[in-house]
Amino acid sequence: MQGQGLRDRASEFEAADIVVLGASFDTVEEQKAFADKEDFPFLLLSDPERTVGELYGVTRAPDNDFAGWPRRASFLIDPDGVIAKVYDFADKPDLAEHASTVLTDLQELS
Repeated sequence: MQGQGLRDRASEFEAADIVVLGASFDTVEEQKAFADKEDFPFLLLSDPERTVGELYGVTRAPDNDFAGWPRRASFLIDPDGVIAKVYDFADKPDLAEHASTVLTDLQELS
């Protein structure tokens, strides 16, 4: 999962002054339990009403088998709050390489 790759490279993101956040439709309690289990050093945000998910375009159609979960995606947001890059995992890319890809993209944006 992309969260584990980001966790494993957290010191590199921190050194680059990058804030990593995760989000899902789970409750605060579920997010806390998951973050503790995975030893994530970053915050996991809770969006059970799917408000932010709608804004970011990661909700699924109600008739989708996975409608209860957001589409797997990551967003690289610049210091001005503008989305600089979207990583859509619909094509099942190598999640283990995700952190490396993001770090490379950060260098290119600098």
